[in-house]
Amino acid sequence: MKKLLYIILAMGAIAACKGKGAQKPAGEEPAAEVLDTVAAAAIAKTLPPTPVFDIVTNMGTIKVRLFSDTPRHRDNFEKLALAGYYDSLLFHRVINGFMIQGGDPYTRDTAKVALYGQGGPDYTIPAEMRDADGAPLHRHSKGALAAARRGDMANPFKESSGSQFYIVQDPDHCVHLDGEYTVFGETVAGFNVIDKIAGVKTDRMDRPVNDVRIISIKPDKELNELQAQGTEFAVN
Repeated sequence: MKKLLYIILAMGAIAACKGKGAQKPAGEEPAAEVLDTVAAAAIAKTLPPTPVFDIVTNMGTIKVRLFSDTPRHRDNFEKLALAGYYDSLLFHRVINGFMIQGGDPYTRDTAKVALYGQGGPDYTIPAEMRDADGAPLHRHSKGALAAARRGDMANPFKESSGSQFYIVQDPDHCVHLDGEYTVFGETVAGFNVIDKIAGVKTDRMDRPVNDVRIISIKPDKELNELQAQGTEFAVN
């Protein structure tokens, strides 16, 4: 992949990354959202410990399974998805050979394009990235679902964004992120959609020239029912 200089400004901290091997997911700035959290919590109680969600986009559907050993991130993603927080948001940062990033509420408004990458709810999530021995809990494998965050200088405890997430497209160029960002899920279907999104034309700020929109993120009824029945399903 051609070498580019990526400069990300997040809460006064600047992270400059040159070349795909040094890139990091962008951070976020709080932006309040009103959610129907009561209804979302009620639905969440009916889901299995490792629920599967369909990220439905205008370029296809990516099915992701959330991990039970990152419960704070799982529960937060469930809450936001079930309350419709992600509906109509964009994948606002796309880097072929690296990852695709979305979940910023500012991306609903084209008048706020200068703020893309800085939005989120008014909270962060404590890191869940290492096991008791200090080893990475989960790796940045192909299709890994992980939480974006602000840079280390402004965020020494590596707390995650309240809503922004990224999906790994090329694990070979995400190895340096293991144990640095919380991976809280995995793709079980739709790897071709990840590649398709990663391949779109982007501008100098890594924003897709043509919108890649999240239509909705909702529980996958069939795969969650299989889990409830104790039936494993294939990852494809």
